[in-house]
Amino acid sequence: EAAMLRELRRRWRSYKYRFVPWLALNLRRQRRTLRYVPESSQDKIIADEDVFEILLKTFKALFINDFRRQSDILALLPEVKCQYLELLTVQQKRSKVNSCNHQGQPVFTPEEVLFNTLGFTVSREQSSLVSAGTGVFVTKGFVPKGTVVSMYPGTVYRKHEPIFFQSLGNPFIFRCIDGVLIDGNDKGLSRSVYRSCSRRDQLGPFQMSDESWLTATPQNPLAVGQYVNNCSHEKAANVCYQEFDVPGHFPVELKQYLPNIFYSHDIESHLRCVVLVTLRDIKQGEELFSNYYTVVS
Repeated sequence: EAAMLRELRRRWRSYKYRFVPWLALNLRRQRRTLRYVPESSQDKIIADEDVFEILLKTFKALFINDFRRQSDILALLPEVKCQYLELLTVQQKRSKVNSCNHQGQPVFTPEEVLFNTLGFTVSREQSSLVSAGTGVFVTKGFVPKGTVVSMYPGTVYRKHEPIFFQSLGNPFIFRCIDGVLIDGNDKGLSRSVYRSCSRRDQLGPFQMSDESWLTATPQNPLAVGQYVNNCSHEKAANVCYQEFDVPGHFPVELKQYLPNIFYSHDIESHLRCVVLVTLRDIKQGEELFSNYYTVVS
């Protein structure tokens, strides 16, 4: 019995920080155990407009690269189709690739698109930390300071929404400043919930979110942020989390690359995303390390 009690205490100590009622009761008493920033505006390494432009640039490049698959969407958006045809022509001239058209296959992999657009690629590999499991590395190129280097995918829950069963044994739940939770687990119940919500919100050919981050080949190569490991004494943080609410004017044809979706269907507020922004220049081969406990000076 004593051994069983010790095991239960050990499990509770490792789990209680993800237990929503415990968080609510202990927020004021245990402020240092939670991500705390006095004002959300202070928790911005770069402006929301910069985040928007980086995502827009990347998603447009992914859309053009996979132009053939977008035919159903473009048939309903003739004005948008003309704009993308112009961008496609410009891209073909720059890259001297003439086979990427609405009849052909994508020319580049999503990782190659990311490199051609932002100058780097990131991918999941065995972490350099002992017993840390999977980590995220800059596998090619160079990432300047103040760049969106990945996104934290998952189902977005408001404070009152049920997440208890999804949270059991789940190390991938991210708590935002305002108490909104993002479940970035790509397995088990969390995976099923995300897929169900994603298919629920699809409007004809228009996908409102990206399911491919649940697989080994994400359509949006930035959607690997849940695997970024926390920093240590040996490995200082080189990225930080930044919350970003997707604006209402975000192009509908590009929402298929957003790796987040609301748990509830009747949400009028803007979709919450979390991006990881570089705190310094990061070179090829370096692993990304974050610090959940944001410090604002």
